[in-house]
Amino acid sequence: MGTFTYFPHTQEDIRTMLDRIGVRSLDELYADVPSEFIHKGEYGLPSARSEEEVRAWFKDLAGKNTELKVFVGAGAYDHYTPSVIPYITSRSEFLTAYTPYQCEISQGTLRYIFEWQTMICALTGMDVANASVYDGPSAAAEAMRMCVACTRKRNTVVASSGLLPNVLETLRTYARYSGINLVETWDVYEAVGEGTLDLAGVIVPSINRFGVIERHLGLADLVHEAGALLVEYCDPSALSVVKTPAEWGADIAVGDGQSLGIPLCYGGPYVGFIACREQWMRKLPGRIVGQTADAEGRRAFVLTLQAREQHIRREKATSNICSNESLMALWCTVYLSLMGPEGMRKLNALCYEGSHYLHDALLATGKFADPFEGREFLKEFALKPLCDVKKLQQALLDAGFFAALQTEEGYVTFCVTERRTREEIDALVKVVKEAEL
Repeated sequence: MGTFTYFPHTQEDIRTMLDRIGVRSLDELYADVPSEFIHKGEYGLPSARSEEEVRAWFKDLAGKNTELKVFVGAGAYDHYTPSVIPYITSRSEFLTAYTPYQCEISQGTLRYIFEWQTMICALTGMDVANASVYDGPSAAAEAMRMCVACTRKRNTVVASSGLLPNVLETLRTYARYSGINLVETWDVYEAVGEGTLDLAGVIVPSINRFGVIERHLGLADLVHEAGALLVEYCDPSALSVVKTPAEWGADIAVGDGQSLGIPLCYGGPYVGFIACREQWMRKLPGRIVGQTADAEGRRAFVLTLQAREQHIRREKATSNICSNESLMALWCTVYLSLMGPEGMRKLNALCYEGSHYLHDALLATGKFADPFEGREFLKEFALKPLCDVKKLQQALLDAGFFAALQTEEGYVTFCVTERRTREEIDALVKVVKEAEL
């Protein structure tokens, strides 16, 4: 290996590992990866440089990025991030190398997880919440498995087709490898009311993938009469102004915390949450941090509950989730602490005003129709294009806008958060008016 003594594997090491698994080469190891995704040329990396040269090189590289004004949502929202958050989350008392099993040296970490759980419960109306999971879709999938575990191994879960596409894809994957019968439908009332399913749970969105705020009148009663659990997938930033899962009678609330101030960054990171009613607490995947007092009577925090089957009887476990997005949970906790109830209400008011202004202005161009007329939305909406969508998207892109995301039904969606100004909205509408579509 020459002078590169820090390389972890020698050619002999690699050969031994390949022989052990019965593979002749590294190329054969990656044979399942489509060839068009495998880089075949030389990597465009410069030779060794000084620190200042490396910084300049990356700065030049970053300058090649095109920064667009984001008018798209679909589960990832361009919300304001208070500038103080990175500084607070970098404080030493909040940093840990691993899971805080040793509570006496992990009070900072345990405390913010406890506060995260408390805030998620306040937003959803649920009794308990876990320490977070990877993202919203995996939270929904874990809730699906939880429904099966809570209903004595009933095997069917009904999922609304109004859920985000990436949520449905994850549900399908989990269901396939968990032996769960997943039924997708636009009419969950009809599916539950038929009474022919071995029903364990029903998963519905609080706000569907077209941005429409859904009303679940009587659904919880119908689901409970069938002996099943109701799960609601939520945008937590909207829960300060829309009905909570608890108010709809849901048993479990799940979603993604990205809308709580986590910046958009090439698909991540995200943070999923799961909250439930107390009676289902012992089936909740992950871990729960609780508050107690130490020997001197001072407020202290500990790992209160985690299903031991995750460690000693994995095949019996509801879930094998043992990791969480702790840094992002801290990020969201600081965000909610800074925003407060009034700040969250003001944020949603700005989103509502901006999105309805854009919605009406786009309809006035004559290039769209409203397939959901009369249905209420908060910050995101879908329109039926009466023009060439590809030309529309290109015109917006050329003008510096990321907008008009197309759905599989042929609609286009727009989203307006509090970060978008009236001037930006007017500029987008002007592009639509003047473009040859």
